[in-house]
Amino acid sequence: MSEYRFSPPPRPEIVPDVVDRPSHYTVGGIETIDYMQAKSTADEFRGYLRLSALKYLSRAGHKDDELQEYKKAAVFLNWLINFMETGLIRPEK
Repeated sequence: MSEYRFSPPPRPEIVPDVVDRPSHYTVGGIETIDYMQAKSTADEFRGYLRLSALKYLSRAGHKDDELQEYKKAAVFLNWLINFMETGLIRPEK
């Protein structure tokens, strides 16, 4: 098993976004997804991202705005792809 270390990317300011960065997930100075990544193994975190995307795809049209649910699923899928490619969910551009 390879060594995995979490290093959150520097974020000068968290900008609220209802889909990608909801303000209720940034209370306490760290975004919940970053804390979850820090407390998970790489395998656990990949599984969480995959299952979260599946959750939003499965409930689209049944809970919140359907388009918003697809956008949330896309966020988790993009995070999963980024994480698998770079080890970060939001690599620097």
